[in-house]
Amino acid sequence: MLLFALAFLAAEAPAPQTLPAILARVSEEAEVLQQNAPKALTQETLQQRSLMPPSRFRPRVGRAALEPSQPRLRTREIVSEYTVGTLGQSASRDLVEFRQVISVDGRPVQSPEAARHALAAGIQSPDDRTRKRMIEEFAKNGLVDVATDYGLILLAFSKRGLEHMEIAPAGEGRVGTDDALLFAWKQTSAAGGVLEFNGGETVRRALQGVLWVRKSDGLPLRVETWVEHMQSKRTVRDEATVDYTLSYHGFLTPASVVHRHLVGGQLLTENLYRYEPFKLFSADTEIKFTDLPEAAPPPPVKK
Repeated sequence: MLLFALAFLAAEAPAPQTLPAILARVSEEAEVLQQNAPKALTQETLQQRSLMPPSRFRPRVGRAALEPSQPRLRTREIVSEYTVGTLGQSASRDLVEFRQVISVDGRPVQSPEAARHALAAGIQSPDDRTRKRMIEEFAKNGLVDVATDYGLILLAFSKRGLEHMEIAPAGEGRVGTDDALLFAWKQTSAAGGVLEFNGGETVRRALQGVLWVRKSDGLPLRVETWVEHMQSKRTVRDEATVDYTLSYHGFLTPASVVHRHLVGGQLLTENLYRYEPFKLFSADTEIKFTDLPEAAPPPPVKK
């Protein structure tokens, strides 16, 4: 019996994952996200902590007047209706994020219903300037160092994206209760990189990082990424960690994004994005959500 049990366990153990098999699973999940994300909507909460320059106000008397002014820590919480879509005039048809703010630091800006209608109109608009205006309006809520589209970084691992990427094994780890395999990756082109928004300037940069997949079946669990460039003789670094979860509808969606902006090695801004469970909708004049099935009532008790 003992030999039989050992043989059974050996037969049930998952076969070792090869890199081509894992990348095939990752690209498959990216394709499923690509197909379903434009039909989904959720609520996004952004908590931003940023280090601001010292206040211009200086006391005229007392010890405080002799002490140098210190940088100020500013916090913001922005809640938005969130979805993704393609830019109307984009030849690539790549997906990008769309947001409509509904509250700032607990103060209502518009109703969720009004925000959803604005999102639907923005996605259907053939004018790409609509999306740019949304980004500008988003940043005007006292935000700094805003970087968009990190939640969609899994799409960089599509079959087309993998053709412009270098990938190598990088060890093992754990995400929650799951054993994970790690892979270092690096884009060889900026076309699939992240879009950074700073003032009136937008720029897309090639990324690199670490991909975490579930050891048992290659399901993507986490994507770490970073990018560096020089600005005014100082190193500017943006890094992010994106955790994914399987939605009720069977495709991966972002659960959280932690983005950090560092200049000269000093952390200036930290953005924490959290996402409610995604819901599917039909993109027409009325955004209608599919209802989740209710639990079946318990069977009657036989007496």
